[in-house]
Amino acid sequence: MPAPGPSAPRRHSRLTALDGLRLIAALMVALYHYGGRGGEITKAWGSSPRHQFPHLSTAFAYGCLGVQLFFVISGFVICMSGWGRSLRSFTASRAARLYPAYWAAILLVTAVFALPFARHYGSVSVSDILVNLTMLQQPVGAERVLGVCWTLWVEVRFYALFALFVVLPGATRQRVILFCAVWTLASALTTAAHAEALKVLVMPEDSSFFIGGIGLYLVHRYGHSATAWGIVAVSFLIGQHYAVAGLWHPPGPHHFSYRSPVVIIGVLALGYAAVAVVAAGGARWLSWRWLTVAGTLTYPFYLVHEHLGWVVVEVLHRRLGVPSYGVLALTVGLMLGLAWVLHVGVERRLNPLLRRGLEVSPQEARAERR
Repeated sequence: MPAPGPSAPRRHSRLTALDGLRLIAALMVALYHYGGRGGEITKAWGSSPRHQFPHLSTAFAYGCLGVQLFFVISGFVICMSGWGRSLRSFTASRAARLYPAYWAAILLVTAVFALPFARHYGSVSVSDILVNLTMLQQPVGAERVLGVCWTLWVEVRFYALFALFVVLPGATRQRVILFCAVWTLASALTTAAHAEALKVLVMPEDSSFFIGGIGLYLVHRYGHSATAWGIVAVSFLIGQHYAVAGLWHPPGPHHFSYRSPVVIIGVLALGYAAVAVVAAGGARWLSWRWLTVAGTLTYPFYLVHEHLGWVVVEVLHRRLGVPSYGVLALTVGLMLGLAWVLHVGVERRLNPLLRRGLEVSPQEARAERR
């Protein structure tokens, strides 16, 4: 049977391999936060993570690239989930996916950091906590409750652009290709013009990764084509530039670790390659049920692992004397367990309610009650 061409979209089911890649990206970020950087985690360990993991802290420092892998996966998934949907349905699905677990994480971290033994990690004012519930704390200048939420602000802007220029007029192959081309050009021009105001909207440092994911979805949906692979290639070539520029620095005693540009590029290439294998159908055999479970836990794990991880590390290592590698494994395990609780207790209950409430108009709701 011939491979589907540009006008013959493939039918697809849930891609469980992407769930596994999501978990890998989340674990990369967790290892970075626990052992690959300085800052508040140093308080938790009682010394620099370089002393706790002398042989692995440099490797853990590359874990921050899990964020770029998240963005590539997000470009793929959002293009897939937004295809054929109305603007109301797309908006409802995104809001229902993001907000319930996020609200729970905000309240949970705030409550834990209010406890006497955790107050030294800092607190956020009541006013700023309330702003945080909107997920708009960064643009309005409020202090963040969750350190990782800066990536959510990036995601929200991507959703808005995709909704406005693809979902609203209706997703087609040509329209998605045009969106990728225009966003790539706008990102380059914004950087060239040093247009700081436009950077907030265009996001040149991050746009390439979303565009790469969109290109890989086109490969998945329509099969191999020079256009789709060209989108992926250009996104990688530009994206690696921004990743190296943002993460590389000369070796020196003032930095936690030195990241090699070659390794940064290599890690990104592996991430792209992994998503490309999924896109091209090379991971269909990965249908293990636990990968789907891993995918459901990734988001709540990502939300809570950093700040609550500081508290767990301090209790296990400094108060109970558990060795460093044992603390690392236990902390990751406990955060995954908490993510399961949030998924079962919050997401399963509130996500469908919020989604239905946003999808159904007031007129439709009144009609259903009659």
